[in-house]
Amino acid sequence: MKRRLVSAIAALFCGLAVALGAYAAHAADGLAKQRLPIAAAFAFGHGLALLALRLREGPLAIASRAGFLAGTIFFCGSLAGAALFGLPTRLAPFGGILLIAAWLVAALDLLRKE
Repeated sequence: MKRRLVSAIAALFCGLAVALGAYAAHAADGLAKQRLPIAAAFAFGHGLALLALRLREGPLAIASRAGFLAGTIFFCGSLAGAALFGLPTRLAPFGGILLIAAWLVAALDLLRKE
């Protein structure tokens, strides 16, 4: 995936995080009020991570970006879908595992010699 597209998606994650946080603070109730701030925090943090890792090249950097993209979509999307539309959260654990793996791959990439 092109780094420019990844950067645009990362910015969308951050913007969506603000919208989810605002909705959670002003309109959500019940379980949605608990799930949306978590989804917002993860979307924002991983959007920033994607922007920071945009400058890295190589297979490990590509793998970590792919993990952040997919993990954020599955984890945050699952929580937001449950909060807003009553959908199940079955994909959240898979997304969380992808995010953890992406951070480990990013650490390996950042430790390698340039």
